[in-house]
Amino acid sequence: MKKTANTRFAARPLTLACAAALVAVLPLSAAAGPTIEFGEQGSLTFTYALQGWLQQKDFTASNDNGSSTDFFLRRNRLTFSGQYNDYVGFYAQLEAGNDDKLGNDDKSVSYRDAYVTLDYRDEVRFIVGRFKNTFSRENLEACLEPLTLDRGEVLPYTPFAGTRDEGLAVWGNLLDAKFQYRFMIADGREGVEVAEDNPRLTARVHYSFWEPEFNYGYLGTYLGTQKVLTVGAAYDMQDGVAYGNYPSRSDIKDYDAWTVDAFMEYPAASGVYTLSGAYFEYDTGGAFNMTPDPKLPVNSDLEGYYVKAGYMLPNKVGPGRLQFFVRHETLDYGAKTGNVEYYDNDWNSVGVNYYLDGQKLKVSFEYADVSFDNEHPTDVALQDYNQATLGLQFIF
Repeated sequence: MKKTANTRFAARPLTLACAAALVAVLPLSAAAGPTIEFGEQGSLTFTYALQGWLQQKDFTASNDNGSSTDFFLRRNRLTFSGQYNDYVGFYAQLEAGNDDKLGNDDKSVSYRDAYVTLDYRDEVRFIVGRFKNTFSRENLEACLEPLTLDRGEVLPYTPFAGTRDEGLAVWGNLLDAKFQYRFMIADGREGVEVAEDNPRLTARVHYSFWEPEFNYGYLGTYLGTQKVLTVGAAYDMQDGVAYGNYPSRSDIKDYDAWTVDAFMEYPAASGVYTLSGAYFEYDTGGAFNMTPDPKLPVNSDLEGYYVKAGYMLPNKVGPGRLQFFVRHETLDYGAKTGNVEYYDNDWNSVGVNYYLDGQKLKVSFEYADVSFDNEHPTDVALQDYNQATLGLQFIF
């Protein structure tokens, strides 16, 4: 997708502005497939995306320390996006993710996203339906346009509702799109385990010092097409999400979380330099270490941070562009088994992206070393391990 400065963006007709904003919300901003026009304002675009991974890991399951080699479809998506008219857009995405991972084949197809957008003006926009929650930058970065092979496995995802939630968001751009605000009200954690039926509330802001990031979604790398320096912060909360003592239905716990993040990409004659980082804190009052419901996730009380960096060579290597990346991540769960915290770990990885046609066709490789502060004596998934992944991405 062509990126433009907001001064040009704001001067375009509203139809193009709305279409640009809609595509930016989508996980599939790298490319768009065939488009059908309906009347004077309507349109429907089809997009197909696939990520195939070949992964070698030092263990097979929590009780099996034999190494595994597995080929699976990390993502397998079909999307339908478009405009109803100048103001109203829509998006639906079907996916069967992680198909055949560790033998779990014939995954069912489900709606990953399904929402409607209302773009009244650049300062006030709305999203209604099931879509990405607006908490962390890395969750909001398009999974088909990352810097590293993928996002962190746990840290960027909130403990309740994960990557997406059902609700309503209002967001917009101010100060020539240098400043962006978002507010979302959503379901959050639901079910009989929840102490109180309260909505989840999320707020996020960011400020771009160089070229503006005026879209709802972000990119992990702009491949040198923009000069970007953006800092952001977000807060997430839901009251009464759990009981500290679930058997007696007492000691109600609230949830709140906050994060700060920064992203920089600087294209120069010597290459493209990318640097990104974030800090997270999720807090549910230590409920996991009490007597909570069995569905309370281990990451409901979690602190951590990540730092990642990339460098793209200035010229082509053969038919494509070559980009190197590194990532460090530290997670402190605070979850105890007896008096020992077995979940705390550090993740270090190095890798390379080879772009044959931008993000539409690329090959990636990543080698990761995962080390635990305290290795579990029997659960090999909580013991030090290495992982190597070769990935192919195709978007049409």
